[in-house]
Amino acid sequence: MTPDPRARFPRSARVRLRAEYTVVFEQGRRLGDPLLGLHWVPASNPPRLGLAVSRKVDPHAVGRNRIKRVLRETTRRLRPQLAGGDYVVVARPAAGRAGNAQIIDVYLKLLRRAGALPGPAADGTMPAATSPHSPSRFPTSSSTPDA
Repeated sequence: MTPDPRARFPRSARVRLRAEYTVVFEQGRRLGDPLLGLHWVPASNPPRLGLAVSRKVDPHAVGRNRIKRVLRETTRRLRPQLAGGDYVVVARPAAGRAGNAQIIDVYLKLLRRAGALPGPAADGTMPAATSPHSPSRFPTSSSTPDA
């Protein structure tokens, strides 16, 4: 079964060259968490992702590839909402022991802290605001019928 070509992570969406990584590491904003480090250089170009997952994170390629796959897929889904620029995510040793959901949560938290991703939507605990032109939900003294 061939994957949907629209669902791929194209080369144009990746930081690939050593020089590009160097620019992000030297000029980028840095944010960190015990699981991941995020380096970001804002720009007008579409968002691009680079990943750095060393053998210190997990000595087994399967574990390193899992972390990269989770981060790539999360970025692919968020790409339309992300601010432009180059992002490099550096996995730390604790990421090798973390679950996929925990890695995603930390990644989203870092993106929001960087200002690259809008905050989460309101949880809906407040009642919806009423428009001044819509009928009021509560009767007022002027709305009582004349009897």
